[in-house]
Amino acid sequence: MNWTREPQLLESLDLAVPDILVSQKPNGQFGDEPWISTDQNRLLALAAAWSLEDSAHYHSEHVLNAIVLGGDALIDAQDEVGMVTFRKKDHSTWGQIYMPWVYSRWMRAFAIVKDAMDDDARKRQSDALMMGYDGIARTAMDRIHNIPTHHAMGLYCAGEAFNRDDWKQQARDFMAKMIAEQSSQGWWAEHQGPVVAYNFVYAEALGVYYAMSGDDSGLGALQRAAHYHSACVYPDGSLLETVDGRNPYHAGVRLGNVGFAHTSEGRGFLAQQHAIFLGEGNMFDADYAAQMLLYGADGEAVATAAAQEQHISRLDDDAMMMRQRPWFIALSGFTVDIPQNRWGQDRQNFVSIYHDEVGLIVGGGNTKLQPLWSTFTVGDVSLLKHIPGEEEPDFGARDGLIHVPECAKVQDDDVRPTVTLKYGEEDCRVTVKPEGDKDVTIVLASTMETGIPVEAHLTLIAHLGEGVDSGVGSVDSLGDGDIVWENPEWIAHAGWRLTVPVGGRVMWPVLPHNPYRKDGAAMIEEARIVVVVPLDQKTKRQELKLTVQ
Repeated sequence: MNWTREPQLLESLDLAVPDILVSQKPNGQFGDEPWISTDQNRLLALAAAWSLEDSAHYHSEHVLNAIVLGGDALIDAQDEVGMVTFRKKDHSTWGQIYMPWVYSRWMRAFAIVKDAMDDDARKRQSDALMMGYDGIARTAMDRIHNIPTHHAMGLYCAGEAFNRDDWKQQARDFMAKMIAEQSSQGWWAEHQGPVVAYNFVYAEALGVYYAMSGDDSGLGALQRAAHYHSACVYPDGSLLETVDGRNPYHAGVRLGNVGFAHTSEGRGFLAQQHAIFLGEGNMFDADYAAQMLLYGADGEAVATAAAQEQHISRLDDDAMMMRQRPWFIALSGFTVDIPQNRWGQDRQNFVSIYHDEVGLIVGGGNTKLQPLWSTFTVGDVSLLKHIPGEEEPDFGARDGLIHVPECAKVQDDDVRPTVTLKYGEEDCRVTVKPEGDKDVTIVLASTMETGIPVEAHLTLIAHLGEGVDSGVGSVDSLGDGDIVWENPEWIAHAGWRLTVPVGGRVMWPVLPHNPYRKDGAAMIEEARIVVVVPLDQKTKRQELKLTVQ
């Protein structure tokens, strides 16, 4: 099949421009209060609309003036070396930074419209951008990471705009090193393992760089990334969280980016995501539309794993994604040492189960300071917890508890996908077996070698406002009220029913640690329902039946 960029991209861009212009204050700042530097990301959308001949705003003087004024607002926000304050809409501040997303969009917008600016405006913004990119070139590209990668793309554009061959070469050299760091499986490591959502940043930056430079050395990396992401997306368009070491599950279609537009598997990803998104009656974000129109490409497309009736995707022995319509099952075997900072999450949750009728049921991804999100624990789970208000907690392991395995392996079994996990001297195992269109059998087992308490945990995606029922209790509308149900025979919620073994427990709300808030506080929307399944010498193996009703 072929994929062509949809007409709704330009339609969405054109419709967004008037609202962007209305949101601009006399000082050039866009958006609502508090103003943050990324509010100026709108500059690129305006520049795209101004430059595209088919746009209703092609060479609009009003749009050009808004671009100049918006750049001036960033000049006003720069400090003496070109940095801006990293401020978030919750009023928290995180220091001074060469904000990559802002700088690259400002730079690209300037490159598009600079010849139409008057001399004073061009000089003013050239000086400001050159100061910023001088600092970026000297200080912000010293490691392979998603932020320096985005900076390298912007630096190449700056080199083109300002005739700085040294900057262009620095960008090429960085991209070459970044490409060399890519896993053969298609991901760039963060905190020693794969990510999914943040992997998009690498693909986007490389895709824009390729479109600007014509440097085809990155096409192989874009192909590998597209292959990885084609396997790591659910049928409803939400991203697979199971192998992700940075972000937990977020419902909703994730569109992709321009990096996907340059390969057949990437275009297949875009075709699926765009079809779902547009089918729900959505319009594209102006920034997304602008980038796809400016830097994208059309061509042959290959369907994702999720779009097929049956498909097995493997990342060596590290992960397996099985599409057996209507099921999508993912097992991860990626393990790393517990990261000592807030951004790298504990790799603790290794199973996800999705059904076309009800969406993701089991899984939800990783967090920190919450052992009840771990597929297994060995020891006392009360030893590790988030303390409300604590901004710099100890994220390390606790004596008396193992909640993250030291190693894991996904077994090569197309019928009964299995992941084996090693927690100290205990070997634990999860097997997931589809039993037709409505049922899945989940087997949880441990060797029970040490006599230390072992628990298995199934994290279940919560749907606030919907009822939860069991043989020992029920609630009509799931909210922030606590649930602790001891020894229920089953639990039912949001269109599914799960049997619970003798001795099991149902708990709600089981909250994560949110690294994007300084105190780690999580909202009820981020919580999971957890089924706790104890294992002991007499009962080393427990079997649960998941049924879509």
